[in-house]
Amino acid sequence: MRTPENSADLVAAEDVLLFANAAITATGQREFRSGALDQQLSLDFLHAYIRVNYRRLYAASLSLDINDHNATRIVLGLLETAGEASAEERRTEGRLIAARLARLPPQRVYRLFGEVRRAGINNRRTRAIMRDWLAARPDLGHDAVKYRSGVKTAARHVHLRCPQGAEPLAEVGAFLFRPGKLPRYEHPLLDAWRRAHYEQGAVAELPFTVAEGFAARHGMKRETFLKRAAPRMTRLERLRTHAASQRPDVDLAAMPLTRLALYVLALPFEQRAARRAELTGALRTAARRAAGKHAGSWGRVHAVLDDSFSSSGSGQKRRRPLAVALACHHLLEVLAAPGAYRGLWTSGRGDALLVRPWGPTPLGMRVLDALEPGPGGAAPDRLVIVSDGWDNAPAGLAGEVLRVWRQRLDPGRRTAVVHVNPVYDADGFDVRRLAAEVPTAGIRDAEDLPALVEIARFAEGRTGSAELHAYLDRRVALFLGEDDREEEKGTMS
Repeated sequence: MRTPENSADLVAAEDVLLFANAAITATGQREFRSGALDQQLSLDFLHAYIRVNYRRLYAASLSLDINDHNATRIVLGLLETAGEASAEERRTEGRLIAARLARLPPQRVYRLFGEVRRAGINNRRTRAIMRDWLAARPDLGHDAVKYRSGVKTAARHVHLRCPQGAEPLAEVGAFLFRPGKLPRYEHPLLDAWRRAHYEQGAVAELPFTVAEGFAARHGMKRETFLKRAAPRMTRLERLRTHAASQRPDVDLAAMPLTRLALYVLALPFEQRAARRAELTGALRTAARRAAGKHAGSWGRVHAVLDDSFSSSGSGQKRRRPLAVALACHHLLEVLAAPGAYRGLWTSGRGDALLVRPWGPTPLGMRVLDALEPGPGGAAPDRLVIVSDGWDNAPAGLAGEVLRVWRQRLDPGRRTAVVHVNPVYDADGFDVRRLAAEVPTAGIRDAEDLPALVEIARFAEGRTGSAELHAYLDRRVALFLGEDDREEEKGTMS
């Protein structure tokens, strides 16, 4: 019989796992079955609930593979309610916040700093965190050109000292707060921005997103502009412009796996078929890079992949669930032992490159097929289900199949079953589950699959809260660096 203390620990563990799933999948944007407002209200409640009741675990979630939207929300929440934390908690939170900010894209951080200013958060610790982040930027002059309003807002909020003279910081200060006062700048990008107002040749020297505005002002042809701007484009910018420009020098294999899958699914079927060798090769290369040391270590792997109509996502997250399934398909092929992978799409398609969102979601039938023994009569070592969990053909069959399999046919758990869900269910404050017997984890990028399978085991109910806390301890220690391991030991207990 559970003691009250054990019951409280179990509830805490379930709450933290629920929040982790939401923080991985939800972005406050519209999904296939719920609107943006529903998503935002659901996230607002979860963030407030976990922060108030489990503040240390709330801060520790910054060390998990959560998405950038929720990471910035956690940082803002911790800074806004600093008075509710103890001195020790504030110290640990400050280091977690600094480590997370260092990993976020700069545009996200500058947007966060704008929210900090609008919220009136101006205590000494917040200003120190912002100043340290700005000081660590490799080229503040580049940021001043590309993220001008963000840098200006942050500099004002922390009262950044910009001395007079020819120092780099002085030039940035003059550029932001006294434009037109200096006849020229020593920093090449700052001076290119000045010259681009009247000199077309300076446009190509600027970051791509800034150069686009100047190119339009000068009336430059799009093809000419893209050719000149190519050397300064990021990989993502190259990918976005590739379809329009048809440039042959885009290295698709260097793109992140899920991002590449989104690009592939945006292409018409004719282009996918014509470029089959190129696209398939790029997906497999990206999958091998994502698998890393885990390649070939998962044994026999069978997968059920959802390409039903709901995998089309929404206008804000177009084809995102299907892209995650396609990326997982290629990643699981690499994670499995050579020749020991079998992927089953809910539509029955056999050509992964030509999948499209179509039809109902017969998960139960596909799970039955996936649990059948493979060559040699052996059951799979792992069954991975990638789906939003809306089993509807017939409804509930997948959950019943998994329940009977786990309780009667495989009570010894020879086959490890895990369900990863790329869609947040706003009404349930979690990702939708198929069966209580099967651990479910939220997923946003297929690259996080190995780590998510590890955390999903806590949702199975076979481990206690102590194991979950120990896992978070390890993640925090790794996140903060090897030198911080001993100092952080026991912080989350």
